[in-house]
Amino acid sequence: MGLPTLKNHKTTLAACYAGYVCQAIVNNFAPLLYVTFGTAFGISAMQLTLLITVNFAIQLVVDLVCAKLVDRIGVRTAAVVAHILIGTGLILLAALPGAMDPYAGIMTAMCVCAAGGGIVEVIVSPLAESCPTRHKSAAMNILHSFYCWGSVAVIGLSTLFFSLRGTGDWRLMAYIWSALPFANAVFFLFVPVFDTVADGKPSKVRSLLGSGAFWLLVGMMFLSGASELAVAQWASSFVETGLGVDKTLGDLLGPCMFAVCMGSVRLFGAKIGSRVPLPVVILASGLVCVASYLMVSLSSVPAVALAGCALTGAAVALMWPGTFSIAAELIPKGGTAMFALLALAGDLGCVLGPSSVGWVSEAAGGSLLDGITAAVVFPALLSVLAVVCILVLKRSRRADPLPAPDRL
Repeated sequence: MGLPTLKNHKTTLAACYAGYVCQAIVNNFAPLLYVTFGTAFGISAMQLTLLITVNFAIQLVVDLVCAKLVDRIGVRTAAVVAHILIGTGLILLAALPGAMDPYAGIMTAMCVCAAGGGIVEVIVSPLAESCPTRHKSAAMNILHSFYCWGSVAVIGLSTLFFSLRGTGDWRLMAYIWSALPFANAVFFLFVPVFDTVADGKPSKVRSLLGSGAFWLLVGMMFLSGASELAVAQWASSFVETGLGVDKTLGDLLGPCMFAVCMGSVRLFGAKIGSRVPLPVVILASGLVCVASYLMVSLSSVPAVALAGCALTGAAVALMWPGTFSIAAELIPKGGTAMFALLALAGDLGCVLGPSSVGWVSEAAGGSLLDGITAAVVFPALLSVLAVVCILVLKRSRRADPLPAPDRL
């Protein structure tokens, strides 16, 4: 006899929303502690950069494996396993640094968290897309906004906790955050799960790899991930060491405002409906992102640099979900494999974006400003690909009309 399920698809969406909050814990909790790790355990800037690189590299590898594995084991099983891994990783983050070499312990814990986060990223978007909702792109934007609100919660509540208890009690905060993924693992046992391909069989990986449109989307996903994380992963350290702002105030005005702006724009994008084509939105986002990067890296006024962090959050908000929505329209039978490969491309960007900031900063004597300046290449190239996407869509409609990609 199977497990009882909650019949309404809204419960599935709720589980997906909570899944992205758990993903936000994976990507945002540890960066709040980079300065603390450096002080307490003598971890260098290059070692911190390696933590970021390994985190997203693990997610990248998981994306690749899941391109075929999820369809075999089922979305429900994958979701439960993913959340158990995230919860376990957070517990290990608190426990291992005191039981073994601190850096090795932190690295081990982050690898476990990243494995769970990678699975969540692969399954949540296609599962939400498969729900019987009327406006798919709006639903996708709302879904991805929960990553932002999760980031706000992680940063805001953790900062409040640290201001009251001190960063010395960071292990307790890790234990507290571990409760959510374990709870969502149980929730996923009961929600309805829908087919991720509405009609027919999903496209095979080989056919996806032979599609020029797919490779264009891959490039856009890569640059979206790099543009988003190049600033987000270093925002806390930047405002604390680069601007000399108090940690509590800096975390609220830097990474927290980044997430607030990103989430707000995603909700706004879900509300304004079909007024602006998605490729045009991504083009505008790339151009605004270039300007915001330069505000962060070139301004000598802390208030302007902090405003640049917030504007970056707004600029990158629609890049990732927008590209997913274009993919769902252009390749409707892409299935889990397509979303997994696109997530892989995005995670590769998430690896190289912040890692390049760290590498350039290290080469420049520890200057994060130089690292962020160099990273402006990512949103600039995304703007170019967005123009290509607009031209390709126009030409494809004239040659063989396709359903118009969703708009914002």
